[in-house]
Amino acid sequence: MDRIKIVGGAPLNGVIPISGAKNAALPLMIASLLSEDILTLANVPRLADVSQLARILGNHGVDVTVAGKRPGEMELTGQTVRLDARTIVDTTAPYEMVSKMRASFWVIAPLLARMGQARVSLPGGCAIGTRPVDLLLMALERLGAQIEIENGYVVATARDGLRGAEIEFPKVTVGGTHTALMAATLAHGTTVILNAAREPEIVDVADCLTKMGAKVRGAGTSTIEVTGVSRLHGTHHSVVSDRIEAGTYAMCVAMAGGDVLLQGAQPELLQTALDVLTEAGAEIAATNEGIRVRRNGHGIGPVSVTTAPHPGFPTDLQAQLMGLMTRAKGTSRITETIFENRFMHVQELARLGARIHLDGQTATVEGVSVLKGAPVMATDLRASVSLVIAGLAAEGETTVNRVYHLDRGFEQLERKLSACGAQIERIAGER
Repeated sequence: MDRIKIVGGAPLNGVIPISGAKNAALPLMIASLLSEDILTLANVPRLADVSQLARILGNHGVDVTVAGKRPGEMELTGQTVRLDARTIVDTTAPYEMVSKMRASFWVIAPLLARMGQARVSLPGGCAIGTRPVDLLLMALERLGAQIEIENGYVVATARDGLRGAEIEFPKVTVGGTHTALMAATLAHGTTVILNAAREPEIVDVADCLTKMGAKVRGAGTSTIEVTGVSRLHGTHHSVVSDRIEAGTYAMCVAMAGGDVLLQGAQPELLQTALDVLTEAGAEIAATNEGIRVRRNGHGIGPVSVTTAPHPGFPTDLQAQLMGLMTRAKGTSRITETIFENRFMHVQELARLGARIHLDGQTATVEGVSVLKGAPVMATDLRASVSLVIAGLAAEGETTVNRVYHLDRGFEQLERKLSACGAQIERIAGER
């Protein structure tokens, strides 16, 4: 298994190109199942999750072809993925595929809307909590689907097609909103989604669906209205930039010091996180090219943050912020309200000398003046990069093991950081 070795203490200076958003690319790829025509997606990141979803879609009969710069080339403008779902050969998504990536469960919506049936494995356990699919199934039932659970599979049918309805989620759910949005595009009549997720990735998917001929209003607000159409056509769409990647690298600069342009980052997509970084002492400036982040000579100030659905502080940046706060001059408090079990990085940060006390959903971080490098273990995608952030400032050498978690969500992380002066390298493991 590959490892990443970091020698801390080097400031970061230069340019880091921000890739397309994984959290938009995956549902956009799944949306290809809604049309018999070709969907072409530009600015798709080269990630393990993208490759896995391509295999899952191929199992349904989608012809997936990829063009773009090779991974070895530093200029990262994303790859272009062409998805041809003209012929659906199988409406079953098997356990061995769905269990590897939870987002693949969302194929149930377009398969049901277009084919009138879908048989999709329940996704099983997850390292950061149960993340149940009950709200997704509730949305489909409101649209007239018949849902049965058989031998660990969800069997959904809508022989006469789905019908528009009012769907009110009891809590904000990104997966539920994606599911309802995709299913409603081909339903008879109008669907109103209440308490919808407002994430930029929802807006990006809605924009693409609109280009495909869907009638969607209100994406980005808590109420989305979808008027169903008889068919969707193909289109060309560029994936929105990854706000989580941008926020992560901004925290890397805040931790290591230096001056970096996050090229292609869109500040309006992560303003709450940028405000927190400004409070912590980083200098943030929006430019025509992206976001410029600086920290030169000033210490890191403590902050108190509670994760919340967009436009609140993203749960997907919670671990990274905790990594940064390990070196703050004072005590920080971070409260996680979205996912249970999302503090698994705490014990690994402690191996570097961090002082963190857990009390239920809240972590109290007492900043220390020195972190010491050590071998650490990645436990999930965001936790793994928090260890990288801490390692950038730790004395000596930090080795992050199980970096396949990183590869699920960060494109060429070690290349992007080393290009800005970080002493970081990937050590290939035995195959």
